[in-house]
Amino acid sequence: MTLIMVVDDDQDLAEMLGIVLTGAGYEVDLVSRGDEVMPLFAAQNPDLVLLDVMLPGLNGVEVCKLIRENSMVPIVMLSAKGDKQDVVAGLEAGADDYMVKPFDPAELVARMKVRLRRSITEVNSELAIGNLKIDQIEHSIIRDGQVIALTRLEFDLLVALAKEPGRVFTREALLSEVWGYRPATDTRLVNVHIQRLRSKIEVNPEEPKVILTVRGVGYKAGVPGSSQ
Repeated sequence: MTLIMVVDDDQDLAEMLGIVLTGAGYEVDLVSRGDEVMPLFAAQNPDLVLLDVMLPGLNGVEVCKLIRENSMVPIVMLSAKGDKQDVVAGLEAGADDYMVKPFDPAELVARMKVRLRRSITEVNSELAIGNLKIDQIEHSIIRDGQVIALTRLEFDLLVALAKEPGRVFTREALLSEVWGYRPATDTRLVNVHIQRLRSKIEVNPEEPKVILTVRGVGYKAGVPGSSQ
């Protein structure tokens, strides 16, 4: 059974999520402190983590960083409405998505299903973008013989662009393609991940050659084999 780790010190919310997720067919592991996550994570090996930003012991951003040092498991951050800076920090730490409290449990489950589905999908093909080679089976990115480590979300974003090199993606289209939903105001989710991705794959992130910005529209893939 798919195991979801819920990390939140709000007991009422955690119990509600436990009921909702159990009803959706998931096994649930509840954790109330940030400094208790990693030992339990190592022991339980969850398939997805719901991670609150504000936690006792260790905050959610720091927990996210620790998880990302060991795993590419999907992480969905949970934040209060006014915690915009914390949300961005969580995304920069490697979170895949976020939900602002209070949220619709049905929407949360829908987003989780997208992340879980993408985490188990394997495709028998290789792609190229700029001077990068993408192996979708090995989940690896190679440039000049060197492997570049990406989070699963960053990998999915790069693959989406590489699959259609002639297409200019709006931020809304990338939200639909990569995250699986199309909210009206979450385009910064795309911007943050594009910046993180560029910092890892571009020789000079200030002058990108792999992921190009089309001003006023969105992003597109660079030409395979282009020099950097």
